[in-house]
Amino acid sequence: MNGMASDHNASSQEEYLPHYLQKEDPFASKLSREADIVAGFYLTVIGILSTLGNGYVIFMSSKRKKKLRPAEIMTVNLAVCDLGISVVGKPFSIISFFSHRWVFGWMGCRWYGWAGFFFGCGSLITMTAVSLDRYLKICHLSYGTWLKRHHAFICLAIIWTYATFWATVPFAGVGSYAPEPFGTSCTLDWWLAQASVAGQAFILSILFFCLLFPTAVIVFSYVKIILKVKSSTKEVAHYDTRIQNSHILEMKLTKVAMLICAGFLIAWIPYAVVSVWSAFGQPDSVPIQFSVVPTLLAKSAAMYNPIIYQVIDCKFACCRSGGLKTLQKKSSLKKSR
Repeated sequence: MNGMASDHNASSQEEYLPHYLQKEDPFASKLSREADIVAGFYLTVIGILSTLGNGYVIFMSSKRKKKLRPAEIMTVNLAVCDLGISVVGKPFSIISFFSHRWVFGWMGCRWYGWAGFFFGCGSLITMTAVSLDRYLKICHLSYGTWLKRHHAFICLAIIWTYATFWATVPFAGVGSYAPEPFGTSCTLDWWLAQASVAGQAFILSILFFCLLFPTAVIVFSYVKIILKVKSSTKEVAHYDTRIQNSHILEMKLTKVAMLICAGFLIAWIPYAVVSVWSAFGQPDSVPIQFSVVPTLLAKSAAMYNPIIYQVIDCKFACCRSGGLKTLQKKSSLKKSR
């Protein structure tokens, strides 16, 4: 009986055809023209805001590049990844939505899929590195104190190498990039898992190394940070002003990192769930109209980061100016006395 079941599964995998092979034109839009126009306007707004916001972060950081702390260098790298997604990727999808079909063929589809996966993986691994930096700085001061600028640049080289490797692996014959079910965008070929055991192994490797493992590291780091901050708040109050100011700055950077990670995961988790279901659930069981929503939500992730960074930065500046005023008042009272 087991042999018959395995033969049945093997035959079903061989017979399965993904959506882009079932139809003569896989790049024709499966949405209404009105829905494509709305999605095109949505992505245009997202692309403009993301380009301006991340460009501003990179420009302002370049003016003080020699004073950037390791965590801030990582934030700049995150802005570079988000700007790359906006400049390299979004014009392809915007033009295709307004054209009511993917107009760049298979070569353009593979390039778009590669670029989206490359910059998306780079963003997530950058946030993983930031969370580890925050974890060491807050929870293990003996290790965190030796993390300098040159360590951050070494980490950047590792991040870009990691993202390049996993984004390029599909071109080696173990995976592929393919059109989305709605036709006007392209992504990693999640549907390979329905076709063969090798496809399942490839998709599982991608899920573990490019989603589950980095996310687990991020969650672990910030849970430990929250517990540490709760237990050490009273201790910091007894230190001198210089140590307190350093602690405030570290916490400001930690808040930025936590909010950026939360925004990224909130934007990408629905897309990851739909992709996993497409890979391992019932073939073609995700409705086409439903599959486009997580995709559009994921494409908005690049817009959140500069907003979060500037809001926290302005709030920190206000608190810092208030603290300076208090110190000035204390000094004037001492002089009058």
